[in-house]
Amino acid sequence: MANTNDFWDALTDLAKEKNISMDVLIETIENSLLIACKNNYGKGKDPNGKGKEVNASVEIDRNSGEYHVYLIKTVVEDVQDSVEEISLTDAHNIDGKLQVGDVVKIEVKSKEFGRIAATAAKNTITQKIREEERNVLYKEYYELQHKVVTGVVTRFSGNNIHVNLGKLEGFLSESEQVKGEFYKIQDRIKVYIVEVKMSSKGPRIVVSRTHPELVKKLFEEEVSEVRDGIVEIKSISREAGSRTKIAVWSNDEDVDPVGACVGQNGARVNAIVNELRGEKIDIVEWDENPAYLIENALSPAKVVAVVADADEKSARVVVPDYQLSLAIGKEGQNARLAARLTGFKIDIKSETQAREAGDFLDYEEDYDDDEYYDEEEYYDEDGEYDEAEADSEESSEEE
Repeated sequence: MANTNDFWDALTDLAKEKNISMDVLIETIENSLLIACKNNYGKGKDPNGKGKEVNASVEIDRNSGEYHVYLIKTVVEDVQDSVEEISLTDAHNIDGKLQVGDVVKIEVKSKEFGRIAATAAKNTITQKIREEERNVLYKEYYELQHKVVTGVVTRFSGNNIHVNLGKLEGFLSESEQVKGEFYKIQDRIKVYIVEVKMSSKGPRIVVSRTHPELVKKLFEEEVSEVRDGIVEIKSISREAGSRTKIAVWSNDEDVDPVGACVGQNGARVNAIVNELRGEKIDIVEWDENPAYLIENALSPAKVVAVVADADEKSARVVVPDYQLSLAIGKEGQNARLAARLTGFKIDIKSETQAREAGDFLDYEEDYDDDEYYDEEEYYDEDGEYDEAEADSEESSEEE
């Protein structure tokens, strides 16, 4: 029997430091002692001449830390297999009551193990501890998958960035970086954890600055109503580094979802814009009626009429002549983001284009519960608009 108080205390400290289960460590010690024992006492041969490992067992007291290592053999008159058998004479030296056919446990001391056997046991323990460390870290960071965390830029590998997330590094590939964003060592940035997976070298964490969910999580952090579920973010469309549109809905009629996300004097949304380094964010109200939703999604452009086909997931939109470029957006961005936000293919025409195509009256005739038609206040009964009012409106929207 070996008194291992010091060893047991060290093992307990190791379990706490590495956050590894004591049961796992004890099992590892047992296996390593078995390996050392088998390596030290070698292999025998069965009657057919085939190799056979020594039969051994390890017992560790979970309370005291004392352990025993045994060779297990059967008592026989004439030993044919020294690996599994012990003579009756030798057995009586251990216990005079033993008889032929009894199984005897012969205790051996670990200090009797050879250097090679001891090294093998040490390597087994070291490898198992390393594996358990990786598993613990994997589980810890797997729980953070699809969440936003703050990290520190530590190094660059080509165009890729490594971000210190505490105990592990996150990998921010070039494809997950926002064009135009530049970092230097020690910069603190918020990233979205896309995936945590185990590799041969341990947990690998893929992070992103371009993922639409990054914006959603930032709103959850910044807006208590979103965090508490009072305001829901129903949909997000994003072109990272340039513009994002989000559609929000309130489960409380007394709470304005857009106002809650914008905050007093724009404080809440501005905090998120600053974190995203100036990316513009359009916050619009969600509506179950796709026509109204599409109208909202095309903000800041004003809309004259929308006819939406829910089955075909397509919509025809008419906007004032002077709002056409604003509705479409630079390089089609506003229309593209609105289409992604709503899930509808959107065909936008100016009022003049719609009238020239001869289908403007269709918008009036097709109006029903699933469609929308409206005339802006600056249009007269002949379909003409006040140019001064229009110019003023366009200037204010583009600012």
